[in-house]
Amino acid sequence: MTAHVGDRVANIMNGAEAMVRLLQAHGVTHMFGLCGDTTLPFYDALARLDHGITHILTRDERHAAYMADAYARLTGKPGVCEGPSGGGATYILPGVVEANESSIPILAITTDVATTSRGKYPLTELDQVALFRPLTKWNATLDNAPSMPAMVRAAFRAMTTDTPGAVHLAFPFDTQKAGIDPESVWADPHHAFYPAEPAAPEMDAIREAADLLANAKSAIAICGGGPVVTGAFGALGRLAELLDLPIATTVSGQGIIAETNPHAIGVVGSNGGVPSTRAVVDEADLVLFIGCRAGSVTTERWRSPKPGTKIIHIDSDPMVIGANYRTDVAICADARLALEAMVAELEKHNGLAGNNGKARAAKAWAGKLSQFEPLAANNDKPIRPERIIATLQRLLDDDAIICADPGTPCPYFSAHYRWPNAGRHFITNRAHGALGYALAASIGAHVARPDAKIVAAMGDGSFNFCCGEYETITRHNMPITSIVFSNSVFGWIKAGQNAGFGKRFYNVDFSRTDHAAVASAFGVKAWRVEDPSELEPVLKEALAHSGPTLVDIISQPLHEAAAPVSEWIA
Repeated sequence: MTAHVGDRVANIMNGAEAMVRLLQAHGVTHMFGLCGDTTLPFYDALARLDHGITHILTRDERHAAYMADAYARLTGKPGVCEGPSGGGATYILPGVVEANESSIPILAITTDVATTSRGKYPLTELDQVALFRPLTKWNATLDNAPSMPAMVRAAFRAMTTDTPGAVHLAFPFDTQKAGIDPESVWADPHHAFYPAEPAAPEMDAIREAADLLANAKSAIAICGGGPVVTGAFGALGRLAELLDLPIATTVSGQGIIAETNPHAIGVVGSNGGVPSTRAVVDEADLVLFIGCRAGSVTTERWRSPKPGTKIIHIDSDPMVIGANYRTDVAICADARLALEAMVAELEKHNGLAGNNGKARAAKAWAGKLSQFEPLAANNDKPIRPERIIATLQRLLDDDAIICADPGTPCPYFSAHYRWPNAGRHFITNRAHGALGYALAASIGAHVARPDAKIVAAMGDGSFNFCCGEYETITRHNMPITSIVFSNSVFGWIKAGQNAGFGKRFYNVDFSRTDHAAVASAFGVKAWRVEDPSELEPVLKEALAHSGPTLVDIISQPLHEAAAPVSEWIA
């Protein structure tokens, strides 16, 4: 006999209910999003069912995707965000492409008009699959209700395997209401985490690479985000010890090694690198790229390392290897598995030559500190960014997580905040560099690691992209501390005009906002600091407060500063 619940047959579920159960089956415990007319059946299912998923209502779909991105970076699980059709689908795009280009798996679900309404000019109709196609790893519309569970499983498989990335599902209104056989609603638990089903390296390539490394005299490894995503911390540390190998990172690769490790050089490249770190790359006889695209920033527009340097390149994407440098050994594989295999092969070698890595790393740090320390101690007004970094370094616990926007904060944190532990402690959006990322990312970071202190660092340009999310922070009483580098300018652009366009400053300056007052209006405890002597006590109080806080710091603009950005340095 069939059991009934109200007017519904208990052994039949609708598409919205099936989606909730499929997310639950894939281990989803948090999602971020914003409601809309086309989302009503999905929200109704979330309201009625017992599923264990916490939904964070955001104030903007773009920020929902940024939250999912940071959440995924810190948990090792896919992030999930959702939004309605029309404007919601267009607003969510920046966060989706940022995650995809950063090899971070997020699932973006955008509900849609009914399939029966297409072509009849319904409100919010657009071709979602065409819209998302160039921005995602995989993308589909759930037009057919019986095949919907298989498509959701395909989405999780696509975003967690191979090189992880963002996927998108359009979820039409009529599919949300259509009947689904519960027997088809199941998940493969392998795809609840990433990277799933990692690819092992080809052993001939490993042996060839090991021979080159064993005989190098001044090699260097440059790590992108790949080894962080794959958890290659132990294998990389062992490689550094075996070869006395200096380890550099891109901004996305920070965290693969503690920067207090004697083999660590820190960030290289045009954003966060300095002359002493670039020298280590330029003097290398062999460069090992690991999970790194060797793009324009990392290589200072392909000038460092110099052409002709021997190259070993490890990446899970075969299209990355050899795209920018002639490669002596290509290893298309998961970074962790490739490094573990390489370590095992090198351990068979007798009398490894060594690369004087500790001494080279110490020299690089000495050069960096000689520039940084006098500025960090400077008492001038406006407050030097270096002083802010040094103060936070003293005050924050080792397990703190900093989310930084790509403008003023990014190069300073990348170059000068010396991360004391390996692991994901720094999050910034280096793929496309959109302003307004850090605040939303800090929310995702807090949801992922509620026991860690989370700091959102932004310029005042970014603040005005994202300040609506302070309502989200106060609604959930998240003890996030925001730091605003306040200088009334789109600083990155003005610095570029200063360095390369004859100081012809055009349309980059704006009025100063009282960011502390704005934050206070949302219920955030806030301070404004202009005097360097007040910086440390105020930051200390803000970091210790049990709720959300903001410190608005009147700081030196980038075009007047000694920012670690090579294109601005004469």
